[in-house]
Amino acid sequence: MDTTQLLKGLLDLAVLAVLDREDGYGYDVVRRLRKAGLEQVAEASVYGTLRRLYQAGALTSYVVPSEEGPYRKYYGMTAQGRQSVKAQKREWQHLTETIDTILVNGEGTK
Repeated sequence: MDTTQLLKGLLDLAVLAVLDREDGYGYDVVRRLRKAGLEQVAEASVYGTLRRLYQAGALTSYVVPSEEGPYRKYYGMTAQGRQSVKAQKREWQHLTETIDTILVNGEGTK
């Protein structure tokens, strides 16, 4: 199974879920996603997702000085982002339950 396309569709939810626990800067979000098991996630995809979620109002941003180089742009959740992640979690749970049922039974039970 090619998980690349699946990951593209779920990257918003994954990024929001990571930031729902703790604010982070771009590469920190990439590192946390990879540590969680999404080793194939591309940095460019995460940075693009962060920008898009910020522009959509789901994230806020602020700059923090770094001892290791230039300032880092941190992202945090807005109220809209928290509502979005809750809604997307519900949708994901429903979808995975449905797919599990199909995989076990070969069809839905409804």
